[in-house]
Amino acid sequence: MRPTVAPFPTARFRRLRRTAAMRDLAQEHRLSVADLIWPLFVRDGDDMEEPIPSMPGVPRRSIDRVVRAAVEAAELGIPAICLFPYTDAAVKTQDCAEAWNPENLTNRAVRAIKAEVPELAVMTDIALDPYNLHGHDGFVVDGEILNDETVEALVRMALAQAEAGADILGPSDMMDGRIGALRAALEGAGHRHVAILSYAAKYASAFYGPFRDAVGASGALKGDKLTYQMHPGNSDEAIRLVERDLAEGADMVMVKPGMPYLDICRRVKESFGVPTYAYQVSGEYAMIRGAADRGWIDGEKAMLESLLAFRRAGCDGVLTYFAPEVARLLRGRC
Repeated sequence: MRPTVAPFPTARFRRLRRTAAMRDLAQEHRLSVADLIWPLFVRDGDDMEEPIPSMPGVPRRSIDRVVRAAVEAAELGIPAICLFPYTDAAVKTQDCAEAWNPENLTNRAVRAIKAEVPELAVMTDIALDPYNLHGHDGFVVDGEILNDETVEALVRMALAQAEAGADILGPSDMMDGRIGALRAALEGAGHRHVAILSYAAKYASAFYGPFRDAVGASGALKGDKLTYQMHPGNSDEAIRLVERDLAEGADMVMVKPGMPYLDICRRVKESFGVPTYAYQVSGEYAMIRGAADRGWIDGEKAMLESLLAFRRAGCDGVLTYFAPEVARLLRGRC
């Protein structure tokens, strides 16, 4: 039972808020550099950083610049980065074959990063949308997103990324059965140490718009993703999906988006007690950054508060575009 709180004035909650030292002693949750995963967008080219208008301060980087960012991440103590490719329209096809090309952008970037900073964990994305003529996460035939055929393609994609040296695979496609198929394929190919961070509870959200600009999928997408991503009104379904993915071999699970779904983060952590992550997605980043750039909010405080909310909700870590900025702030306070 919850202990009874003594009546005022015996209990004065403000005693523990009186000074900075007292507030530190009483603080329940903390944000650490070790909680951060930094998403990076990679594109073709050399010595290039290209601004993304809908994500101020976040560029697409050529592979050499991504390697520099990886070095920066390691120096800041950020334990992992996550790569997303901006794929040339010329290699987007109906069969999405570029997804498992050993020489595609992601795989070349993984090899370059691991050669320079092998201790840094590299996470990759498993979904067909960067390579799909239709902008969808799976194969499209007569307007239908095919599940089982897509899973077969995702396995090929995952094996290529594991061969390139990826430490963590992030299946973001929301196809049924893909975690079991990926785990079996990785084990069979000798990649037993490659971890799976499943996008287990990924919602069909309006907060992904800037990301689709960043990877060049906005113009390609035909229709919506409601037949495979979750309805924002559902909560119990998220728990069933997480349970399934864990049973199929996921090592960690993710809730996406983040702040609008803190209740889901809490339910997942309390229900399963497994490593639980959230993605502070592009729309969340753009709102905070955009308001801060206009002087409407204190950007630094809002950024830190938003990330602390994930920790309070039970998350073990967060994918956030703020990662290097937060890391520098936290290091400065040590």
